[in-house]
Amino acid sequence: MGANERYDVVIVGAGPAGIFAALELARSGRAGRITVVERGKPIEKRQCPARETHCVGCETCSIMTGWGGAGAFSDGKLTLSSEVGGWLGDYVGRETLQRLLEDADRTWVEFGATTEVHGPDDATAERLVRAATLAEMRLVPMRVRHIGTDRSPAVLQAMHDRLVELGVEVRLGTEAARVLVDAGHVTGVELADGSVLRADAVILAPGRDGADWLAEQAKSLGLGLASNAVDIGVRVEVPAPVLEPLTEPLYEAKLIYYSKRFGDQVRTFCMNPYGEVTTESYGDIVTVNGHSYAEERTAYTNFAVLVSQTFTHPFHDPIAYGQSIARLANLLGGGILVQRLGDLRAGRRSTAKRIAQSVVEPTMPSATPGDLSFVLPYRHLADILEFLDAMDRLAPGVAGDGTLLYGVEVKFYSSRLELGPDLQTQVAGLYAIGDGAGVTRGLLQSSASGIHAARAVLRVIA
Repeated sequence: MGANERYDVVIVGAGPAGIFAALELARSGRAGRITVVERGKPIEKRQCPARETHCVGCETCSIMTGWGGAGAFSDGKLTLSSEVGGWLGDYVGRETLQRLLEDADRTWVEFGATTEVHGPDDATAERLVRAATLAEMRLVPMRVRHIGTDRSPAVLQAMHDRLVELGVEVRLGTEAARVLVDAGHVTGVELADGSVLRADAVILAPGRDGADWLAEQAKSLGLGLASNAVDIGVRVEVPAPVLEPLTEPLYEAKLIYYSKRFGDQVRTFCMNPYGEVTTESYGDIVTVNGHSYAEERTAYTNFAVLVSQTFTHPFHDPIAYGQSIARLANLLGGGILVQRLGDLRAGRRSTAKRIAQSVVEPTMPSATPGDLSFVLPYRHLADILEFLDAMDRLAPGVAGDGTLLYGVEVKFYSSRLELGPDLQTQVAGLYAIGDGAGVTRGLLQSSASGIHAARAVLRVIA
């Protein structure tokens, strides 16, 4: 066993949830000695080979881990609506959630997020909602603050610098091994090197990449753990003008649809106007994602189409299910697969020659032309095709033969601990927040969950 150090609060994970918890605690001046433990690297050292050539499966993925978490290199969208972004409202109530979102948004702006907010006026929102209804879809109009993949690192670095100024100890390149509990109360965190950080309050914010680790901790401590739906689908890329009737007034069109064949919920996620398709690495698997920049534009817009699936007894491991589908795509394509929608409908694989005939030039040239029907289960594939046909009625051209589908995209939000209204677990002094805890699935709600847990800790300290 290594050395023992004493803190008042230990925060595991330096994504938006952990960062905002640390900011709230440190600014209060009442939290005492605080440390943030993060297994990844500083922002300036987070280099992603996939941005230059292709994903090489880095053991610690710089896109997913490090200061800022997955948010550091995300599209940097702050969705200001309480209707999207997670389940925090289930714990705190809708009114409290809205106040938390406003508090979190002000902090993002304070540290450099753009003051510009995208969103439709009432008349435009009403017109678009009506059009979506006629296409048998639900449109959630929302206001969006877009930071941009290029600007997000500077904003998050400014938060890091402020925390250091306030006396918070930030331990990067430091991995938490397990949570320590005695007689129903948390006592600290043991690190991978055997050293122990003692504390009466521990906030777990491991992010999506740490969902497996958090689930393991929950099981070892006997905590209640429920499985969220796992989201599996594709990243769609179309010429930007196809979606401009939606992206110009909305920036991001949040569309929800229930398939006629199976009744599954299918939705859009992370729409990136004039953006590019990118990758994410989860250990030994690579999935697809998308970005857009504040200062640079491509000629294309990409977005995810995700099918939400909840499993029942006896299967309780949706993360493993999603990982197995991603591994199959990696096996067939050596990474990410790409297919023309017309080829998929025709029952044939895409080739480099057929991709070249598309109206879309792939923004991920390293993707391998292939056949997604060998990867996605029939149910998911049928849902996605049905969704695109419905969306085509709202934005003609989305379901064109030249539309590109990249696969697979998987969102691992599956570990949802049993938490109280203050986000405290059944272990006194142990809190769980953010995407990795299954509480949120977006930057702003994740940030808000950190604020809420920190305020709960401060009430106990006071």
